[in-house]
Amino acid sequence: MKNNLNSGTIEALTPGSTLLISARQVSEGAKVQLEFAEKINAGPDKPVSALALLNASDARFSSGARRAWMTVEPADAGKWLGIDFSDANENWYETEKGMMMDLNILNPGVDLNGIEYFFKMYIIESTEGTEWEMNNVEKAAKRAGKDGDYITHGGAYIFSRGKVDLFKRGQAVQHTMLEADTVATQVTANQGVTAEKVDTLDDIIG
Repeated sequence: MKNNLNSGTIEALTPGSTLLISARQVSEGAKVQLEFAEKINAGPDKPVSALALLNASDARFSSGARRAWMTVEPADAGKWLGIDFSDANENWYETEKGMMMDLNILNPGVDLNGIEYFFKMYIIESTEGTEWEMNNVEKAAKRAGKDGDYITHGGAYIFSRGKVDLFKRGQAVQHTMLEADTVATQVTANQGVTAEKVDTLDDIIG
């Protein structure tokens, strides 16, 4: 199957579709980090967020696309995606984060033994944070909109992670979503964390 460059944009992305946004050279060029975006459709049983609906004009509550990153071997990724990730590709350009290449491929996929598979994002939520997440709660924990109140489960922070895998056309994508506490349960969740202890995402991913 053919993956077409510049076949999609974040602005035009619809729920259920995936966009391969860009590639970035990491590990001194030995690896490539792919950035994906998707507006997650959690299924018909997931309730519509009243909070987001009644704050639609507040930019902090905009239902933007989720992001996920995958670090890959340039040669292997190039073989399956049909994209030249070598240094010889003139589409690489220099940024503060290193060498980047814009892709903007809508619904990227691969052909395995005559069967089409598509890159799809799925969400895994957990109250068990990684070391970095626990040390950077103000950046990592789930909130009610950008800079909103923390959303908790059983009084604990929720850490929501986007993962990317290959799915057949029409194959159901299963998300692991935790039920949020009531407001009364959430009030003590963010004690003990100060802004001085927080690294930005840019600090972490370079």
